[in-house]
Amino acid sequence: MKQLIRFFSAFFMVLTLLTAVGCASSKTQEGTGEYVDDSVITSKVKAAILNEPTLSSAEINVETFKGVVQLSGFVNSNADITKAVSIARSVGGVKSVKNDMRRK
Repeated sequence: MKQLIRFFSAFFMVLTLLTAVGCASSKTQEGTGEYVDDSVITSKVKAAILNEPTLSSAEINVETFKGVVQLSGFVNSNADITKAVSIARSVGGVKSVKNDMRRK
């Protein structure tokens, strides 16, 4: 009976460790917590761009990976590019901004 209890204890310990390692992040893959954080950052950046009346928010795509925001899409002028990057940088949690936007 004691051996059976030890076996199940060891099994659940290994299972717990494997689960924890499976949720860990690497250079190319986010952990669960980072994914949630990045989703929140993306939503905040999109909302901030939407609240800027001079920008066409439908044409600006926002993606976030480990706190790095990537902006892509097409805008009307270089001033719009500068404004969108500035807005993205002002959002809490943003580590840096990659600008892949193009002028129409």
